[in-house]
Amino acid sequence: MMSVNKSSAPQDERYGWVMVGVTFVLSGLAFGSLGSVGIFLKPLIADFGWTRGEASAGYTTMAVASGICGIFWGIAADRFPLRYLVLTGVLAMSGSLLLLGNLTTLWQYYLFYFLFGAVGHGALVGPLYATTGHWFRRNPGIALGIMTAGSGVGQGIVPFVARMLITEGGWQSAYTILGISYLIIGLPIVFLVRESSARLQAMSNSGKVADEDAFVLPPKEVVAWLSFAVIFCCICMAVPIVQLVPLVSDRGVDPKLAAGVIMVLMLSGAVGRVFAGRLADKIGALQSYIIMGFGQAVLVVWFPFVTSVAGTYILAAAFGLIYSGVMANIIICLRIMVPARFAGRAMGVGGAFALGGMGFGGFFGGYLFDVTGSYVWSFTMAGAIGLINVVVTLAFLARVRRQERVVAAAA
Repeated sequence: MMSVNKSSAPQDERYGWVMVGVTFVLSGLAFGSLGSVGIFLKPLIADFGWTRGEASAGYTTMAVASGICGIFWGIAADRFPLRYLVLTGVLAMSGSLLLLGNLTTLWQYYLFYFLFGAVGHGALVGPLYATTGHWFRRNPGIALGIMTAGSGVGQGIVPFVARMLITEGGWQSAYTILGISYLIIGLPIVFLVRESSARLQAMSNSGKVADEDAFVLPPKEVVAWLSFAVIFCCICMAVPIVQLVPLVSDRGVDPKLAAGVIMVLMLSGAVGRVFAGRLADKIGALQSYIIMGFGQAVLVVWFPFVTSVAGTYILAAAFGLIYSGVMANIIICLRIMVPARFAGRAMGVGGAFALGGMGFGGFFGGYLFDVTGSYVWSFTMAGAIGLINVVVTLAFLARVRRQERVVAAAA
């Protein structure tokens, strides 16, 4: 158990913005590799003869590994120094990418992406997301929106860079250069990682944080509701994240131009996360989540039907703006509704279900393409599943409202 060291624990909330920057960059690297799987699909299929479903399962392996192991890392984040976990994540991400640059078989492909997810992404993203928000005691939405925007920027830039590296030197060289770059960028940033005084106090033996507002529902119920909803949310969003570049390139579009679509989607998503954080501070995180979730479900079904390059870019920008707000708001919900002493575990469990949904969605989209020979059903089913997320979240909001009335009546 970590003890509180008041002399070393930073008291100035301004350092929270440094941690926002740290999380922005490192989550960008982690999610950037998650988003770049689709860029490597066709080169790997061309060299090894895998099906699109088999190649897409690399994304599934990484996402599910990160989700399942993220529960362990979440528990660890509530007990051990955050800097050690982040260092582990950076080293694992770099090492996994270097190994991917030398793969020769399908099982190695799955194993190396498993390592990236389980030890790299899992040890880094969940703990940082869980802890950074506790530097901000009031209206944390805008700070968390900016923090989570890093994942959108990473998913925009890393796949685009990967596409250029593949074009210039092949997929092996691309993986290797990315692995070295991750180490050069990530290692110095590790030494900026610190815990907030609120989290340090929460992880002390008393386990109590002064002036921490209690939510109307117990933490376990909050996590259960949000974890169930986020499965469907993430299945919906994973289909375009993994399958959009293959969809566009199947139309004969230049590979770099096709990769640009996902870059536009993700960079738009960075803006959407900041907007969603601001909206959450104004109307409530759960309400903002519902609005964004509905928008994502409506927009995703149109990708197979918008065939012009310009139209696809516009749709990608609109989808990125909306879908990204869903992810930002789920993190804000957990920050607001769950006490600081449970933050790591809550984010670990929520992240497990989210990444499980993303892993299944990435595979599901490729599998339906293999079965039907078209992406129409892949994206249509993504929209239908996204609507289930909205229904579940509306039910959760109704549950919160009922409990608020009970608490108000008892006061």
